[in-house]
Amino acid sequence: MLLIIVSGIDCAPMVEIIVAVIFLLLISGWYLSFLASRLDALHHRVETSWAHLDALLQRRAALALEIANSRAVDAATSLVLTAAAYQAREANIVERSDAEIALSQSLKLILADEETVPSGIEIDLITSLNAISEKISVGITIHTEAVQSAQFLRKKLLFKVFRLAGNAPLPMRYSFEDDIL
Repeated sequence: MLLIIVSGIDCAPMVEIIVAVIFLLLISGWYLSFLASRLDALHHRVETSWAHLDALLQRRAALALEIANSRAVDAATSLVLTAAAYQAREANIVERSDAEIALSQSLKLILADEETVPSGIEIDLITSLNAISEKISVGITIHTEAVQSAQFLRKKLLFKVFRLAGNAPLPMRYSFEDDIL
């Protein structure tokens, strides 16, 4: 008797509702997956831009050491520049900002303008330092833009509610990025 009652009811609207709900759940899941992938790509961009910037900063510290070891630089200046360069190369992530600022200031003392550059420093070193400084400023711009994009997405409610960032740390900028050559 129950079969007769159930078979007499039109189940078509119920099936349509179930199909519509399943379709909406699939679309929502796909959209959340898309957003998580986008955020993951931004985090990867932040990491690669930082790695590139770090390599440029290490190269700048190496050039600073070469300048410090040049015979044209006096002993006191050489000592200050060498200390700043080694500190910048060996600093951990917490101390990195202060170390890079100190190296920038040390280089500015020596290379404020081309008229005050000691005459014995090879022109190739100065040219390389200027070129690496330009690359660093471009690298900082790229890194800053990537960090801002990732932070902007992570502040959205949808990313917070569904924890789309997972356990990834919030990307951050460093204070030396404002002071670099």
